[in-house]
Amino acid sequence: MSPSAPSSNSEIDASRISLPELLLLASVFVIAACGLVYELTAGALASYLLGDSVLQFSTIIGTYLFAMGLGSWLSRYLRRQLVAQFLKIELLVGLVGGLMPAALFLAHSLLPPGQLAAFRVLLYGLVLLVGALVGLEIPLVMRILKKQFSKRYELGDLVSQVLTFDYLGALVVALAFPLLLVPHLGLVRTGLFFGLLNVLVAIWALWLFRSQLRAWRGHALACAASFGLLLAAMLGADRLTSWAEDRFYGEHILLRESSDYQRVVVTQGNAGVRLFLNGNLQFHSKDEYRYHEALVHPAMAGHGAPKNVLILGGGDGMAVREVLRYPSVQSVTLVELDPHMTRLFSTLPLLRQLNGDALLSPKLKIVNADAFGWLEQQAGHFDVIVIDFPDPSNFALGKLYTTSFYQLIDQHLTAGGYAVVQTTSPLIARRSFWTVVSTLEAVGLTTTPYHAHVPSFGEWGFVLAGRRPWAPPRALPAGLKFLDLAGLPALMNFPPDMARLPTEVNRLSNQQLVHEFEAEWGKVH
Repeated sequence: MSPSAPSSNSEIDASRISLPELLLLASVFVIAACGLVYELTAGALASYLLGDSVLQFSTIIGTYLFAMGLGSWLSRYLRRQLVAQFLKIELLVGLVGGLMPAALFLAHSLLPPGQLAAFRVLLYGLVLLVGALVGLEIPLVMRILKKQFSKRYELGDLVSQVLTFDYLGALVVALAFPLLLVPHLGLVRTGLFFGLLNVLVAIWALWLFRSQLRAWRGHALACAASFGLLLAAMLGADRLTSWAEDRFYGEHILLRESSDYQRVVVTQGNAGVRLFLNGNLQFHSKDEYRYHEALVHPAMAGHGAPKNVLILGGGDGMAVREVLRYPSVQSVTLVELDPHMTRLFSTLPLLRQLNGDALLSPKLKIVNADAFGWLEQQAGHFDVIVIDFPDPSNFALGKLYTTSFYQLIDQHLTAGGYAVVQTTSPLIARRSFWTVVSTLEAVGLTTTPYHAHVPSFGEWGFVLAGRRPWAPPRALPAGLKFLDLAGLPALMNFPPDMARLPTEVNRLSNQQLVHEFEAEWGKVH
């Protein structure tokens, strides 16, 4: 292949770039896109399967960038047959990076409970390997361009041209990953699709430099085998995901879907229906009534005649079902971040049956928004606010348990209103539970902590908060399965192993609760 004629000045004349040269520069765009996708899929999978998205993305990105730097350093030792080396690396990146999400998902499903350490070793081992391979790519492309088109490029022009395409590829993927790729392809197929793109880069390198490659047939067979393997995996991705989830959940899966925020799985066994979000159990139909009755009725009945009720979280509609038992209720506002949840639980017959068609009530207004931001923008007041968020397992959730958030809650309560917060287990996560109590008290609210036994979760905690002390109600709605007036005082009694401890206040500036929660629940897992 003969190099193009030199430009008349140090600037690159885009109109005189040859087709081979343009294809090589386009490969930089694809390489950058693929490399970022592997980094993002690893981080997303780690946050789905291990929780704490901030921690997982931070450590994955740090490890990946370190590995890329290591790969760039190692590229100095590749001195001969640069095109052949580049082709092999592209195939390896495509295979390892493309199959990584599927391999991690399968490994998490197959490993026995309590073996998260082994999963982490596999996760970070693959991230290191893929990052090192990706780190080898760009230095090799630069050296190939310099060798093939030495008269066209000064060093500064070469670096500028390659990095421009590199950063453009990263930008396109950074936008497409959350908006297009994951919602439409899912994590497993997204990884496989970009693995195929890496193999296609190898194939066009094979064609561009066919006259320079030794053992061309061997390289062609390797390309064909890699492409065939990834294509087969792509076609079978749904079956693979279904098989892995069947093993993980151990029950018949009625529904498995991915939203922009989480993986939603609904299973059905002999004992009933269960909902999982990102692999974590949210409720079991056999005993969810215990949780939701304990969450809602002490605050609602304690108020006396609530008219306007706000529910934060609880997109399954179970808390709405309990709130609507009160004839005095005129309006209920449900603020749920994920529209996928409210859509599923308002349209699918089985899920509608579980919440008693509560999400279709004319009294209900559904708002799909972040609760923190929504409260900051609203000026209304509510007689009862039910806070049904997931546990504070990461900083994004931890902000919803801080003094900043509870100050917003206080501002939206009527003078005689109550808020109630689901507050993890006072037995397993004792310090976490009492940290929430201390945080509510720090904003001037009077608290009434209590707990209830929910077989699927064990001993579970709640905290009532308001500007006036809570007094036991004189009546409860008819038809409750768990709560009664005689049993209410027992919920407020904490035995020695759950009794109050001195704890710090959870603020946005320290996120103390997240650290407490990780330390306590980490001992269980």
